Parts: sequence; C-alpha cells; structure tokens
Amino acid sequence: MTLDVAGRTAYTEDHEAFRDSVRSFIKAEVVPNIDRWDEAGIVEKAIWPKAGAVGMLCPTVPEEYGGLGLDFGYNAIIDEEISYGGTALGFSLQSDIVVNYIVSYGSEEQKRHWLPKLVSGEVVTAIAMTEPGVGSDLQGIRTTAKKDGNHYVINGSKTYITNGQNADLILVCAKTDTEVQPAWKGVSIILVEADREGFKRGRNLDKIGQDAADTSELFFEDVRVPMTNCLGEEGKGFIYLMSELPQERLSIAIGAQASAQRAYDETVAFVRDRKAFGKPVIDFQNTRFTLADLKSKLQVGWAHLDWAIARHLRKELTAEEGAAAKLWHTEFQWEVMDKCLQLHGGAGYMNEYPIAKMWRGARVTRIFGGTNEIMKELIGRKL
Repeated sequence: MTLDVAGRTAYTEDHEAFRDSVRSFIKAEVVPNIDRWDEAGIVEKAIWPKAGAVGMLCPTVPEEYGGLGLDFGYNAIIDEEISYGGTALGFSLQSDIVVNYIVSYGSEEQKRHWLPKLVSGEVVTAIAMTEPGVGSDLQGIRTTAKKDGNHYVINGSKTYITNGQNADLILVCAKTDTEVQPAWKGVSIILVEADREGFKRGRNLDKIGQDAADTSELFFEDVRVPMTNCLGEEGKGFIYLMSELPQERLSIAIGAQASAQRAYDETVAFVRDRKAFGKPVIDFQNTRFTLADLKSKLQVGWAHLDWAIARHLRKELTAEEGAAAKLWHTEFQWEVMDKCLQLHGGAGYMNEYPIAKMWRGARVTRIFGGTNEIMKELIGRKL
C-alpha cells in the first residue's frame, strides 16, 4: 500500500524522484523491523547512519556543513512517507526541528562540529523543553544553568523527551537568569552532550501509542558545560523557540494527514473484504457515506497542506498559520482514526490490525508541539 500523490501541487519532479528513494529505504530498512521496534519500545540506533547515507536526515543543511542544501519540501516527503508507513522513527525531530536551531543560531564552530554528524546519523539529537509540571508554557521552566567561571552548571529535570534514550546531544532549555522579568527573557538553549558527568537518562516511558518512539525522562545534576555551548545569545532562547515553531507544527500537520490517509486506505480495503449479513460491509449505506465524508475531507486536507508547504517554502507561513495547520490536521486525524476503527468493528480493537496501532498513535498529536488548546489561543490572539 503506497501513498497516492496524484494531483499534488507542492512538489517538483525532483521532489517526487526523492520520494521514490525514501520509499525504497522504508521498504528495505523499516518495514521488516517495525514489529520488533514496537516490542522493544525503541528504534535501533543503527538505522540512523543508514538513513543518513541515503539523504534522509537533515536534507536542508547547507552543503558547506555536509548537507544536501535542499528545501523543506524534501523533509515534508520524508514525513509523509514515514507517517504513512505507520511508525515513529524520530527522524522528523532531528531534521525538521533540532537542526534548524543549530543552522539558524549556532556559532560557526558549533555548526562545523555538529551539523555533519546530524546529517550522517552519527549523532542523534533531542530537544528538552517539557518538565514535570511544565508543558506548553515554556516561560515556567525550572531547569537552571548558572554561571561558574567560564562554565554553566545545569540542574533540573525534563520529561516526555523524544529520542531521549538514543540522543547523543540534547538541546536543553534552561533559565540562565531566574530574576529577569518577564520570565521568558531568562530562557537560553544550551547544548549538552550525553556523556557529560551528572547527566542521566531516566525511564523509557510507557506510552499508550507510538510504541517504537523512545520517550524519556532526563536528569541534570550539576552538569558542567562550557559557556560556548550556549546556542546563540544568552536569554534569547524563548525567542528562538517561538521563531521555529511554525515549521515544527507544519511537520506535525503533515504527519497527521499522511497517517489519516493510511487509516482511510486500510479501512476501504477492510470493508471491501469483510462481510456482514451476507454482503461486503462497504455495500451498507452507512459505510459508504462515512467513507465518502472522510474522502472529501482528505481531499481538502491535502489541498491545504500543499498550500501551507508552498507558503513555507516561500518563507511566508506565519506562526498562526502553522498553529492552524497543526490544529486542523490533528483534529481531523483523530476523526478519521475513530471512524475508521468503528468501521472495523471488533477487529478494530485488536492490536493485530493496523488501525488499532494507528488509533493509539494518533492520540498524542493533539498534545505534543503545543496542545491544540494552546493552538486556539495563539490563533485567537491575532483575531
């Protein structure tokens, strides 16, 4: 089963040629391992260098730093194909989110040291924002990075951190100034290598979905890093985070739409095959009407995504447009998942059927990247 891309408007022939290589990689290196990764609760780290070797990591990194120097459309294709494939690899965090911070705000030394390793898959990254008791409101973080000579001493804890078990480098959001007002002016982003003394990984957290994605607690106890590990200017971390969120939220929207499409395609195949009262389930009017409604909305969703991707490629996508994309596509994803599971009947509640796994995995998309309630608040402020 492959994602139908006929009629798409966001991509060029070069983009679609790249899609073919992405599909080949997923078929050869991902699909045979999905069940094993789900069972282990983590994607094997060995997949990262393999992905790097075929250009599937951080394709937008400039050539001078080891990248391909491509546009975000290539990231979007990777996101679509991985999400349609039905697993969570953690690649989008590195390619769509983390790398942008280093490219945009890193020093020349940081770029030359880290970017080639992110592109090759030698280094896996995470970004540590969320804390116990602090979610979408990043101004409230309690992790501190206090100056001691020419070092920062970091203390605090983070939770729900994607790639937390595999990460070699963590971008830690911390307060370098706990007194300044407003509080967001005291937030900085500090690069912390995972082999620093005092850094510890906690549990690989037990989630209700996205089983293969390692999601972790992280602890920092007097972790010393040189002040040169500060990303960009001290105290500008919150501004950096806000400036990069539109792409993060667009990335989530892309994954949600592709996941919804896969659920729909699986369900159409299922109801054609499954019989009830002597005829295929698709022959019942309720089934056809439900699927017709979803097909119409999928059509609208892809058109909107192509519009949003095109705007982002022109650097025109606004923060509220990114929030709106995340809001609409993840809410729609859940509608598709729930209705498609219902059309599976009792089979939909069995983990052996793909729809059950997709339904579980979809629930978090309305939470991460900023809850959908926060998305409404962000959109509402511009009314």
